[in-house]
Amino acid sequence: MNIPELLAPAGNFEKLKMAVHYGADAVYLGGEEYSLRNLADNFSLGGLDEAVSYAHARGVKAYLTTNIFPGNDDLDGMMLYLEKIRDIPFDAYIVADPGVLDMVREISPGRVIHLSTQANTTNWRSARFWQRQGVARVNLAREMTLADIRGFKDNVAMEAEVFVHGAMCISYSGRCLLSSVMTGRDANRGECAHPCRWGYALVEEQRPGSYFPVLENDRGTFIFNSKDLCLLEYLPDLARAGVDSLKIEGRMKGINYVASVIRVYREALDRYREAPESFIVKQEWLDELKKISHRGYTSGFLFGPPGQEDHEYQTGYLRSHEFVGVVIEVAEDGSIIIEVRNRITADDELEFIGRGMASHRFSMSGMTSDSDTSLLTVAHPNQKIRMRVPFRVEPLDLIRREKLPSIIDAFAKC
Repeated sequence: MNIPELLAPAGNFEKLKMAVHYGADAVYLGGEEYSLRNLADNFSLGGLDEAVSYAHARGVKAYLTTNIFPGNDDLDGMMLYLEKIRDIPFDAYIVADPGVLDMVREISPGRVIHLSTQANTTNWRSARFWQRQGVARVNLAREMTLADIRGFKDNVAMEAEVFVHGAMCISYSGRCLLSSVMTGRDANRGECAHPCRWGYALVEEQRPGSYFPVLENDRGTFIFNSKDLCLLEYLPDLARAGVDSLKIEGRMKGINYVASVIRVYREALDRYREAPESFIVKQEWLDELKKISHRGYTSGFLFGPPGQEDHEYQTGYLRSHEFVGVVIEVAEDGSIIIEVRNRITADDELEFIGRGMASHRFSMSGMTSDSDTSLLTVAHPNQKIRMRVPFRVEPLDLIRREKLPSIIDAFAKC
């Protein structure tokens, strides 16, 4: 029985720890250069070595993103970069450009190579070509259907990686020029400004300054704004199709996103492993994914070209809960220390979430400052507080709070 790898984003060390804590089998991360997420925190050279060591010590693989499309001026610097990281024991490099692949082969001939979705692999013959170049795994283009994926596995003996959750670019396989044209920031070199998320309206050339929304929305229309991908319901189909790795998008997302998404997919994969014939997707898993910030969900191209319903014509993200803190220590006396990320008040109703879909609601009955044990009525971001809870928690468990209905309604209407 094929149980795919769960591959998580690690935009910085904290996100890496969250991905590992909540059950990722592998993580993908980038250095400060030559990665398609230059605006993420990313890792220094020393940080890359530390990150790989951390992951490997916990049985998790680490893949390095080197998937930009370099110009001639980038080649010398990229060669130097590849030489500097040569001895870091990454489990694979993720590349998109044939020239980069050639440089990797020259500098690190034994390195395992995974092909990025940026390479636009939409058919098995393309994959077979890349296999002859030494590529071990292909991240298949998001434009491929489930039938296409099956065809790939029927014809090529190499690993298939598929995006199953997260943001989708409006452009073909992420190769977008909007950011370059509108802001001078090249999306294909890791500097995307995400103009596809901006508001747009029509202007008739004889009426400059008069803006006409395409839809009834006083904040404009969002014609490029795709819904987020969510293939949780189709994990058995992907597993039976022979997919080797399920990839979560989001190196620039926060730790709440990483933890919340990974723990749901981990739970689903574990339950599928236990009883594939009777496996069902639980509504509570789908509800969990709706609690994090998202733009509505779509199955993308899995069953054919997306329709009108697969685009979200609104500015706001949907979410029912807000992230307020993370457990950083469980003291010997049983109290817990929390690092506050969003304002907490002494009468809040909180929810603690942990591994294995653990969830505990808790009505606050008091909290103190960790520094001087003084009683607090309000705790602010970056402050450390201490409290007691009547259930077991671990470091890296997250704390969230349900948003007030009035806020949710206002957010959904914007």
